[in-house]
Amino acid sequence: MSTSLVHTDVADGVFTLTLDAPDTGNALDVAMTNAVANALERANAMPDVHCVLIRSSGRHFCTGGNVKDMARGTDLMAGTAAEVQHRLRAGLHRITRALHGLEVPSVAAVNGAAVGAGFDLALMCDVRIAAQSARFAESFLRLGLVSGIGGAWFLTRIVGVAKAMELTLTSEFITAETAHELRIVSRVVPDEDLDQECLALAHTVAANPPQALRMAKRLVRESAESGLPAALEMAASMQAILLCGDEHRSRVQQFLAARN
Repeated sequence: MSTSLVHTDVADGVFTLTLDAPDTGNALDVAMTNAVANALERANAMPDVHCVLIRSSGRHFCTGGNVKDMARGTDLMAGTAAEVQHRLRAGLHRITRALHGLEVPSVAAVNGAAVGAGFDLALMCDVRIAAQSARFAESFLRLGLVSGIGGAWFLTRIVGVAKAMELTLTSEFITAETAHELRIVSRVVPDEDLDQECLALAHTVAANPPQALRMAKRLVRESAESGLPAALEMAASMQAILLCGDEHRSRVQQFLAARN
């Protein structure tokens, strides 16, 4: 399915969402925001989707807000403070809720600039892979702003409060290699290999048993936010369900058959 701003495709359990507004650097104006949110919400309702891949067709992954709209006070920025706040909650926050609420894993293929809300969009994904050309910046303060899409919540959990504070207060651009050192991205690949590497990873993820895959993602995420007793209880509950289920039995039979 396609709109003028995004393209989506489902193949072998992978839902690929391509940002396709290269003239604006895939800026998250109201139309792009709604297109991305609609696609993500649709993906989460599709039982045959087991991994979501977000990529760009242009030179940049996503350059965040449209600075020209900011200058004119139009689009997202139109109206009173109360109206803008409502638009943030009803628009941009739909992306945040949809991505964070995905039951299946998500992968971001980051090329070129991932700036401001574009950086935050990448941070919301479970795994991020960067092209060597990629550059990242939590750049809101350059324009007298803060992250309005939840970036501070995600960034602090990935790099820690001190480094998140530094990146926020300096609006510093960092290279793909620095992002890898900070564990913002899991690997850096040549630009020409980015799509192939990310698609291969997405297909590897999607090939897992669907119920166990969803439980594995939930267990890792919630264990990071909970104490050990709660994490152990959740692990025992999930493992019991899976051990008594058909997915597990089928995979055990496949494993034994392959050995013979």
